[in-house]
Amino acid sequence: KWRFAGSFFFCVTVVTTIGYGNLSPSTTGGQIFCIFYALVGIPLNLILLNRIGKWMSNWVHRCSAVLGKKMSRPKMAKVLTSSCTLGLGLLLFLFLPPLLFIGVEKWSYAESIYYAFITLSSIGFGDYVIGMNPAQHYPPWYKNVVALWILFGMAWLALLINLCVSFLENCGDICQCCRMGSRKERDPELTDTSLDSNLQPVLQETAEKMEISSSSDEVKPEIAD
Repeated sequence: KWRFAGSFFFCVTVVTTIGYGNLSPSTTGGQIFCIFYALVGIPLNLILLNRIGKWMSNWVHRCSAVLGKKMSRPKMAKVLTSSCTLGLGLLLFLFLPPLLFIGVEKWSYAESIYYAFITLSSIGFGDYVIGMNPAQHYPPWYKNVVALWILFGMAWLALLINLCVSFLENCGDICQCCRMGSRKERDPELTDTSLDSNLQPVLQETAEKMEISSSSDEVKPEIAD
């Protein structure tokens, strides 16, 4: 029989599509229920992760705006807040949780980081799974805490992907501006010639007008005579 902690952890692995393979329904009714549960739970989990990621993103943008006003450098403030978000997320979701796995599962730090990355990236090989050692006594809150860590860690990973995408887009704009500036510095004659080519029609029109006005002034005295 499954306990509540193991069942809750199984539900989280289903809706997050991790699927370690250590727990699975064995009866026909349980398998059919798992199909419909996954069809409904996976989209709802994606909506939840998207909401949490947007909330985190809005919080990051607010901090960036406040820091940009104080520093009077919005771009520098955006880089600092993105870096702090990346560092804090790595600390909370990737570097500190292995300490819990070391104390409870008796894994090494490398094995714990490996498990954390495989879990948050939803790869889920199943070679390392928590709570599977029958000789080990696990606290009742252990699997519930790990399940919450998985949900918030995947939301942070979605935020990290959005920040990386925006950073790459900004890098493309910056590179394009740098290229335009370097072209202007290297070829100043091209800008002069382009300006001259734009001014030539205007100069020709003014010259024609001056010629017409001078010819009309020469014709008027002859008519008077």
